[in-house]
Amino acid sequence: MAEQKLNCWEFKNCGREKGGLMVDTLGECPVASAMHCDGLNDGVAAGRACWTIVGRRNRLESTGAIAANPCHNCEFYRRVIHEEKKEARFKFETLVS
Repeated sequence: MAEQKLNCWEFKNCGREKGGLMVDTLGECPVASAMHCDGLNDGVAAGRACWTIVGRRNRLESTGAIAANPCHNCEFYRRVIHEEKKEARFKFETLVS
């Protein structure tokens, strides 16, 4: 049986997707509403290309999370690249083999 392809909010269980439990408190993540990315890497909105969304990255940078855990080192990013293999869209150049 094939692995289920999760969106970032499912993998991270952040609750910031449309209608998620944390939207009222933290706001909706820009990844969940980035419909111009819908379908990339088989995701909903930018759910499987979250590292490409500027609003999310700016929020992480302002909290210092980017310095501690850059997207290219993120477990979810690595999962998407592994699942998509050579078909992955918008990979970081440092990980392209």
